[in-house]
Parts: sequence; C-alpha cells; structure tokens
Amino acid sequence: MKPIKIRYSDYTVEQLREIVGELKEKLQKAEQFGHISEVQILERKMQVALAYMMNPDDYKPKETYEMNGDPGHHFRIDYIDGVFAWGKRINLLGEEYEEQEAVPISLLGKKITK
Repeated sequence: MKPIKIRYSDYTVEQLREIVGELKEKLQKAEQFGHISEVQILERKMQVALAYMMNPDDYKPKETYEMNGDPGHHFRIDYIDGVFAWGKRINLLGEEYEEQEAVPISLLGKKITK
C-alpha cells in the first residue's frame, strides 16, 4: 500500500505551524551533528512550508525585494506562480544575474523602494 502524499497546500495554517516546528527541531539536531546537506534540505522544506502561510498577492511582478538570510542580494520578481516568485537576483552593485530562478515567497523581505 502506497503512503498518501499530502501537499503543503492541503494543510491548514495550524498544521503548517506544527510542521514548521517539527522541521526546526530536526534542523537543530542536524546542525548539532554537523549534517550539512540535511540542514540545507530541512531549511528549504521549512521555507516552502512558511510560504504557504503567506499571501502571494502581497508580492508584485517588476518589484524588487530584500532576500531574508542573504543580505548581499535583492530579488526582482518577474512573475508569481503559487507561493514561488520567479525572477532574478541582483547583487549589491545592482548587477542582475542572467539566470531566472524560483524562490519561496517566505525568502522575500521588505520591498525595495527607489
């Protein structure tokens, strides 16, 4: 019998908070044991779960935002797809990276005003 796969989008906010709490505990244990790749995976899962507790309508294409946890970059949104923002990173010199990427909206901080 196959286990039933439940997507984050199927959970309530309360259930997502529980999941984030569990992921934080696992993350702390992984950090204590020095399991770096596991830490990265758990951080990503936690960011995606957090994104499902946010409103994608709060983020607009063509706007630039700070990146939480990455003070050396900003992120300009090209479009929003679900809880992911697709766009390009911009370094502190204002240089835009060529490659488009998707980041969970939970990684976006304050909007940058010019």
